[in-house]
Amino acid sequence: MAAALEVTELVTGYGEVQILWGVSLRLEPGRLTALVGSNGAGKTTLLRAATGLLPAWRGSVVFAGHDVTRLPAHARAAEGLALVPEGRQLFADMTVLENLELGAFSRRAQPGLRRNLERVFEMFPRLADRRGQKAGTLSGGEQQMVAVARGLMAEPKVLMLDELSLGLSPRLVLDLFESLRRLKAEGLTMLLVEQNVAMAMAVSDYAYVLAEGRVHLEGEASELARKEEVRRAYLGL
Repeated sequence: MAAALEVTELVTGYGEVQILWGVSLRLEPGRLTALVGSNGAGKTTLLRAATGLLPAWRGSVVFAGHDVTRLPAHARAAEGLALVPEGRQLFADMTVLENLELGAFSRRAQPGLRRNLERVFEMFPRLADRRGQKAGTLSGGEQQMVAVARGLMAEPKVLMLDELSLGLSPRLVLDLFESLRRLKAEGLTMLLVEQNVAMAMAVSDYAYVLAEGRVHLEGEASELARKEEVRRAYLGL
């Protein structure tokens, strides 16, 4: 089966500082893949390069069977490659509804705007109650719900999520991860960058461990979670 997204020997960085040193990663259709590692390992850099927010110095990015390595970020997004960024990055002075409508900016997502609004409001009922409220006035957890819902409004073929649980209460983290389980059951392909390694491994099918800009380990998430090296370094066991 063709990969939903395949990154091959990716090399990139910022200015003269190289961050990724030949990273390869493959997302199988309909599966949730975790990308874990310590701070500074290059996880966010990989997401930025895959989505076109950061140019690749070498290597390739193939999305839905097409080489998109040189495509700009907006073109990749329009084709169905969506990112829920770290820090949410909402439009604070716009309402929840306006933020969600912006998620459906592309021609492929526009026809399903009303249907997808109903879908995300059913998934996150709190947002339905706050649809007319400015996004900047929401709690951190509610803002994260808006960020995920905005990504879903794009009708993505692949959804990437950067640090979903950062700064949230345990209750909200459980709710958001339950949403991931539901999306996975619906067949959505996802890549999850997450500091809560135990939760990420529990919900994911496959996992990559990134260290110093290289893939250090990869395998079925349940198997990696049992590896002594991973348990000691990332699970505190």
